[in-house]
Formats: sequence, C-alpha cells, structure tokens
Amino acid sequence: MAAALSAATGKKVDAGKLPITGFVVRPDDGLDVTSGGKNYVCDKAIGKCELAAVKKDAKGEEYGSEPGLKSPDGKSEAFIRDWNLWVRDVATGAETQLTTDGVKDYGYATDNAGWKHTDEAILVWSPDSKKIATFQQDQRKTGEMTLVSVNVGHPKVDTWKYPLPGDKDVTMIERVVIDVPTKKVVRFKMPADQHRSTICDDISCSPGVWDDVRWAADGKSIAFVSTARDHTHEWFRIANPETGEVRTVFDEKAKTYFEGGNDKANWQYVPETDEVIWFSERSNWGHLYMYSLKTGKLEHPITSGDWNVTQVLHVDPKTKTIWFRGVGREKGVDPYYQQFYKVGFDGKGLTLLTPENADHSVSMSKDGTYFFDSYSTIDTPPVALVRRSDTGATVKEIARADISRLKAKGWVPPTAFTVKARDGKTDLYGQMFKPTNFDPSKKYPLVVYIYPGPQTGSVRTRSFIPSHGDNQALAELGFVVVAVDGMGTPWRSKAFHDAYFKNIGDNTLPDQVAAVKQLVKKYSWLDGDRVGIWGHSGGGNATATAMFRYADVFKVGISESGNHDNRNYEDDWAEKWQGLLVKDKDGNSNYDDQANQKWASGLKGHLMLAHGTSDDNVPPYETLLVVDALIKANKDFDLVMIPNAHHGYGAATQYMTRRRWDYFVRYLKGETPPKEFELTPLTPPGH
Repeated sequence: MAAALSAATGKKVDAGKLPITGFVVRPDDGLDVTSGGKNYVCDKAIGKCELAAVKKDAKGEEYGSEPGLKSPDGKSEAFIRDWNLWVRDVATGAETQLTTDGVKDYGYATDNAGWKHTDEAILVWSPDSKKIATFQQDQRKTGEMTLVSVNVGHPKVDTWKYPLPGDKDVTMIERVVIDVPTKKVVRFKMPADQHRSTICDDISCSPGVWDDVRWAADGKSIAFVSTARDHTHEWFRIANPETGEVRTVFDEKAKTYFEGGNDKANWQYVPETDEVIWFSERSNWGHLYMYSLKTGKLEHPITSGDWNVTQVLHVDPKTKTIWFRGVGREKGVDPYYQQFYKVGFDGKGLTLLTPENADHSVSMSKDGTYFFDSYSTIDTPPVALVRRSDTGATVKEIARADISRLKAKGWVPPTAFTVKARDGKTDLYGQMFKPTNFDPSKKYPLVVYIYPGPQTGSVRTRSFIPSHGDNQALAELGFVVVAVDGMGTPWRSKAFHDAYFKNIGDNTLPDQVAAVKQLVKKYSWLDGDRVGIWGHSGGGNATATAMFRYADVFKVGISESGNHDNRNYEDDWAEKWQGLLVKDKDGNSNYDDQANQKWASGLKGHLMLAHGTSDDNVPPYETLLVVDALIKANKDFDLVMIPNAHHGYGAATQYMTRRRWDYFVRYLKGETPPKEFELTPLTPPGH
C-alpha cells in the first residue's frame, strides 16, 4: 500500500505510518482510500492506486466516476458515462458502451438520488462476469433541491433531484440485466420499484454495493427484495436474467417498519438447497428463518430468543452452516457487544466462536475456513487473531495493541454506566468522559452529546478507540461529557427501537432527561443547574428540540446542521420513521409536531445554530426555518453559517470545534475562553 500510494501521490509514504484518514472496501475487493484530502481507488491484486477522477461533460456537469466496478474475473470494469453504462477491458483499456438510451434523470446504474448523489455505478456482476444486474433510474418527475454558492461574481447554482415526504412523484427504478458480450438489455417484467433498501435510507448503503440483489452461483437466476415506499412491506422475488420473468416467492408486512439487518442485508439466497435464509424482527427480536424457494412457505426458525442476529457473514450450502454476528445473547455481557456464532440450517448446533467478553469485529476468509477477529472494549486495547471458523480456536495471534505511550501522555478511558429509561424500568447504556485532572470535590457542568437515531445512537462505539469524537477533549476543558443511547435506537429489542415511531420529535429526549436527573442525583460532583447539549445532523435537530421543549433542564445548546423539519429532508429517511405524510381536512399533518420551528418560542437558554451553506445532505434551509421562527419570537441566539461547506465542515471543522468549545466555556462554565485560539492538527495532511 505504501508503494502504491507513493507512486500515486509522488511522495514517499512510510509503510509504518500510512497517511490514510479513511477507506472503504469496494465490492470488487479494491479499496477507496482517502489520503491527504484526496480520494484514490486502489487495486490490491496489482498493488496500484489511482486518483479517483470525476469527469465532466461539455456543460460542466459531472457524469462519471472512474475506474469502475471490477468484474469477478478481474478482466472488466463497469462505469457510468453520459448516463449510460460502459465497460472497460482492464488489460487493453478498450471501452464498450452497453446502453444507449440513458439520459439525464433517466440513467443507468446511477447513484444520484436524494442526499447521496454520487457518480458510483450501482450494479451486481454475475459470477461468470458475463452479465450485469442494475437498473434505469427514473427521476424525470422528481422534485428538485437547489443550493447557491458563496463567491465574488455570479453565484453557481447546484440543482439536483431530491424527493421530499409527501411528494407525489419520487425516484423509481426499473430493474434490468445487461448481457455484456451482446449488449442486450433485458427488462424485468414488473412495475418500477421504489428507490429503497431493507437496511438504510438509500438503495445503496455503501459505495457501489446493491445490497438487496444476489445472483445464484450458476448465474441462472437473481434474487432481490422490493421495499414499499414507507418500508412496511417487503417482497422476496426471483428473476430469470434471460427472459426478465419475475416470481414473488413470499412477502412480509411490518406493523411499524421493516429492518433487514444492521449495516448489512442479512437475507441469503440459497438455490443450491432451494431455500432462502430470511431475517425478520417479527418476534420482537432480529432472527433468521428458513423459507422454501419452491413454495414460499416458512420451513422453520433458525435462531430464536431474546437477542439479535446483527450480520450474516458467510453461508456454506454444502455443510448447511451459517456464520453470523449477534448481540445480547450471552448473560453478563454488555448487550451491545458483537459476538460471533455459527449455526446449522436446521437451527441446531448454535456455537459461540468468540468467548471473550468484548466487542468483536470479524471478517471471514472467502472459503469460510478461517476468520479474522479483533476484539476490545472501551478501556482495553484490541487483540487481533486468526481463528478457525468451525471451532473458534486461535490459529495465530496477529497483534496485541500496546497503549503504554498513550497512558504515559495522561490518556484515560471513558467509563461505561447504566441508567433507567423514561419508563423507570428499561436499562440504558452510556459512556462518561471526565477530565484527566478530575477532582471529586469540585462541581462540574454536564454536557450531553446526542445523536437520536433512529438508525444509530449517541454512543459512537463499544470498541477501543483513543478518541470518541471530541468528547474527551471537551471534558478536558472542565466538563463531564456523557453519551447515552435512548429508547428508539437499534441493537436492542424491536419494541425498544420502535419507542418513538411516528413521533420523531421525541428524539430520545425523555431518556436523556431521565439520565441527567439520575446521574446528578448519584454523583455529587455533577452540577444539575449547568447542563448543556450538542449534536450534529440528527443530533443538531435533537439539540434544538431540547433547548425549546426541555428548557428547564438544558441551559446551553449547540445545534449543528440539524434536520429541524423533516418535511424538508429526503423522503426515504423521514417516511420510514415518521410514516407517509398525511393531512387532515384542516390541512394539519402528522409531521407538524416534529418541526422545531413550531417550538422555538420555548427557548430560554443560550443556543448556537450552525450550518454549511452547501449542505446537500441536510439543506441549510432547515436551520433557516428555525432562525426565522426565533426572530419572530424575539429570541436571542447565535448563528454560524459556513460558506460553501457541506454536511461536514471541511476546512472549517477546526474553526467550528473551537467555537463549540468557546460557547460551552463561556455560557456553561461561566469563564472567558482564550480569544480566537487556533486549533492546528498534530500532523499536517498528507504526512
């Protein structure tokens, strides 16, 4: 990797100190790598990295990202150009156009709908590399979102398709299979499907991956799942790639919303045994069920009990064995710790393969013989092992992290704690960050970091990481910082996750308030009269809600890039958690109460609002709706608009971090922060 990055960047890269700030494993086993503020596509097989170039047409519009998604045999890669699908011969560079009728807003394999408008191709190659399953995406009637740049001279206008809750016309997909040698396009004989997945608020939940489509090993059939617009109904279907004929095998309806897994679609297509492994939360817990491909009938549950299967990682049709991650099964173990198991197709032989009381990150070898296991907790560093997948026995210890230098610098881990939820019964799990010079004889202001979900929670990880965002850094300024996963977040029971379904203005705040009151009562060194709260995106939304509706508890809040009114946020996310927008005869809707501007007059404390003016995820108008309401209510507040910044603040990140710290120091701690303190990275970008 060091050699490949050295060649790509023109700078010598030290293998012991790779300048990588992030990476994503591509479906073709390549890597999307971020280094020095630039993105590279790296091919592990040939040891080469290339700058991920985005091309533009004559009008200056982006139309393709190269290189594309590599075929299983490694000989071809598919990519988008001018709204059509192309393939390139990897060896010769020769390019072939597969489709010709793709146009703007009706292109092939496009990933440019709603908040995530990238130029990655979304497709699935057949195992023999001869066919591609993809779609033609219809956005011709979909509503638009517009942003305007901040610059000298005429502003640049960015307009793209961005459907909203309640829109009559939203993005749809027409499923197709393309035969690469003949360029024949076979359309599935079914109506257009909703632009949805079973696990996230986009049809593709990671770059280039189409999560709910699977080829049979022999390439003779394709399995896929169609999802209703509001995520309450799923259809498991099989298609013939030669004819486009489609058969619905079975369906499932959910009373609230359907979840297909955690970060991974758990259903598995097993035509070798004429079966489907299906994931469902119908029992109040996430479990696996075996269905017959022939009859569509349930054969039997595979797993059961008051715990969850989270991710199916491998299936062996020959031995009829399933390997998966799960949570909450082992007594005395944190219910959020991921453990690794195997079980037979018949539900027998359920075996724990990772006995350590820790959070396990696991990946399996392609043949299923071994798995890599890195386990840790928030206060114990990672141990990395290679283990046998049949017994869990250790084959080799790869590494054991040494944090002695970290401790020598004064590092202290956060403390895990539990409190009771709003109902006074349910356990909630959180983490507490105290300053390293903590003195129990003093009184500390309390800051709540919040992300309400519902797709995730406030606690960033249960594994070991040196820094949990800036929670510890903020604590070092003389605060105690806590993060608590309230009811309405995942990884627990279905009922727990459903806690504020169709009431997303809840934002877990009744649980946050309950946690604050319990912690203040338990610890004399917490000052219950000085409680602050902050969050970004959904956390920004929740922060404003807290300051407006729980003003007697929260005295200082910092709301960053909040989706304050989900009628102005993308349809997929909002309609899953709040339901389809419905109006009564008087024009009132089921979305009215979740809008923060409705409650803005309740502000009593100090509130800072922040947003990037080029935020294409949560448009900046969300914050301006709240600003308008605060002005009309004659309320004092602070506002930071960051010109041309997106959902993350890019080059202004350190500025915003400093403003956040200053705000808490000034208004919650009651002290004067150093004027315009400059935060600088310890290591310059690219080094």
